[in-house]
Amino acid sequence: MTDVVESSEVSVLLDELTRAAGREDPYSRYSRLREIAPVVRADDGTLVVTGYAGCVAVTRDPRFGNPPSQAMEFIAPGWEDHPATRLLFTSMLMTNPPDHTRLRRLVSSSFTARRVQALQPRIAEMVEDRLDHVDGEIDFVEAFALPFPVDVISELVGVPEADRARFRGLVRDWGRILEAVTPEALQKADPAAAAIRDYLADLAQERREEPGEDLISALVAVEEGEQLTEDELVTMVALLFAAGFATTTNLLANSLVCLLRDPDQLARLRADPALAPSAVEELLRYDSPVQLVRRMALEDTEISGARIRAGERVVAHLGAGNRDPQRFADPDRLDLTRADNAPLSFGGGIHYCLGAPLARLEAQTAIPALVTRFPNLQLTGAPARRDSLVIRGYTALPISVG
Repeated sequence: MTDVVESSEVSVLLDELTRAAGREDPYSRYSRLREIAPVVRADDGTLVVTGYAGCVAVTRDPRFGNPPSQAMEFIAPGWEDHPATRLLFTSMLMTNPPDHTRLRRLVSSSFTARRVQALQPRIAEMVEDRLDHVDGEIDFVEAFALPFPVDVISELVGVPEADRARFRGLVRDWGRILEAVTPEALQKADPAAAAIRDYLADLAQERREEPGEDLISALVAVEEGEQLTEDELVTMVALLFAAGFATTTNLLANSLVCLLRDPDQLARLRADPALAPSAVEELLRYDSPVQLVRRMALEDTEISGARIRAGERVVAHLGAGNRDPQRFADPDRLDLTRADNAPLSFGGGIHYCLGAPLARLEAQTAIPALVTRFPNLQLTGAPARRDSLVIRGYTALPISVG
């Protein structure tokens, strides 16, 4: 094993990733970081992993886990004092075994592949209904990419249609902290998180008194020698909304931009909408909505030959691993028919995204419907890039549907 590489060039590249040019084109910086070494050290001591194999190790190896609550102060000082960060950081997303194992088991018993697949006809209806109301020039994020996945999760969970418009706004405001935990983000995220928690707690109580066929009714009824507490249930459902916002909203927007900038691949999908499953995997790989995950080494280990010591902070850049030429041939080329494709975009191991099957189903339904319904789709202005290192996407995407 060797010590992790540190250099002034590494510092410059990592700094560029936090700026506008790096947000727009992180992939050339990732490529150079991989050339220097598959694991490098940032100025603050964090280990940065950019190779595919290293990212797989960080996300799947049990020797890497979420930092303990006291270490979260490094990411978001005072997080326990804010409803927004408290709701996110106490979720299953941020726990380790055995708590994570128990929560995942209980939730997985209700949030099944069968339940997701049963939504397919309703998802197709929701896509067509949204597209029926699209005309002329629109902001694709505002008109489709944000409301559609939030409405799908609302349908799954059991949020009444009359409440969904308000809920979309709350989810967007809470989701601001997924990009950066700043005072400005918390100003809107805190009241939104408090409102989400209160609403879901009331909805759960209604389902206790009058169960339905929705997910929240199933979660209320979970009994496997133990139950979810009310806090755990509400936090879990809130996490589904946050994950849907972070992944599917940005997957849809990123995918549309990629296709509009590659007319050959767009034409291929239009000619054969059955390519949708393969196309979505490639779009996930090519421009992942989730660019990185943070972990902590729980014991001494190694990644790609580099020595990692217990307690060190590690960032796995999934977007970089998805463009690693040692794993993908010609990785900077979009190829909707790419074989042996295994993007890192939903993470891996025990923290593999619980909502991945739903996100895939939404994208596989929406993207072909959009591009075949509107043969004259085009950008009408520069997309507004989301100012985030973690979540890659757009805040606004002006298009014309012809």
